[in-house]
Amino acid sequence: MQTSRSQVRGVNIDAQTRCAHYRTALDIIAVKMKCCGAYYACKDCHEELADHPIEVWPQSEWAQLAVLCGACGNEMSIEKYIADESKCPACNAAFNPGCRNHYQFYFASAASTDRRL
Repeated sequence: MQTSRSQVRGVNIDAQTRCAHYRTALDIIAVKMKCCGAYYACKDCHEELADHPIEVWPQSEWAQLAVLCGACGNEMSIEKYIADESKCPACNAAFNPGCRNHYQFYFASAASTDRRL
């Protein structure tokens, strides 16, 4: 499924969803926030622009389409995003592998399914 990248919220975002906080060539994903159902370029953009705290996706909902490829607009499930080794399954665009270090801000593990930031 494809979603318009123009629907992504963020601070100084470009056409491929890079924002003021993450601007490398590989920073081209956006995450649909569980709390509000809106796509944001990153957690820092959500913190700056939203009027509520981030709510992480519980593992029981990882089948939801909640990750957007900024290169092609493909929407994928959290499960697919995590399983696909830092690349888009539709266009093979490379994603930043360092994003794994931030999963806890978006996706709860089985041990912390009700965590809020």
